[in-house]
Order: sequence, then structure tokens, then C-alpha cells
Amino acid sequence: MLLFRSEEHVNRWCAAWRQPFGALFTPERAWQLARAWYSPDRRDPDWRRFTVEKTEALLQEIGLSGSFWDLH
Repeated sequence: MLLFRSEEHVNRWCAAWRQPFGALFTPERAWQLARAWYSPDRRDPDWRRFTVEKTEALLQEIGLSGSFWDLH
């Protein structure tokens, strides 16, 4: 993950380093993702890793959609 000041800054970086544009999300969205991803108590004996379908649903719920976030 790289941090940028603006989308314009991202575009300049991508051009300078000849890298494709990936995806943008705000610190608030990153916090939403972290809370959802790490909220299950992994010490619980019934805890199970998220399935691909559950992970995609979680990303959609947070508003992270598009080809970058597609896990298939």
C-alpha cells in the first residue's frame, strides 16, 4: 500500500514508474476494512477463515468494488 496526497499524485507516480493504476481508498475506508477483517476473535475455537465469497461480500459491503477487488 502506498499513500498519496491526491489522485493526481497517484497518476503522476504511475506514469513516472510505469505502473498500472490499481485502486484508491481513503483512510476511513481502510479503517472500515480493518475493523471488518480483524473483528472476529481468532482465539474462538469456532473461528474459520473467510471464504472467497464471504471476503467478496465484505468488500462489497464496504464499497470496495471493481476489477481490482475481484478475487476470482
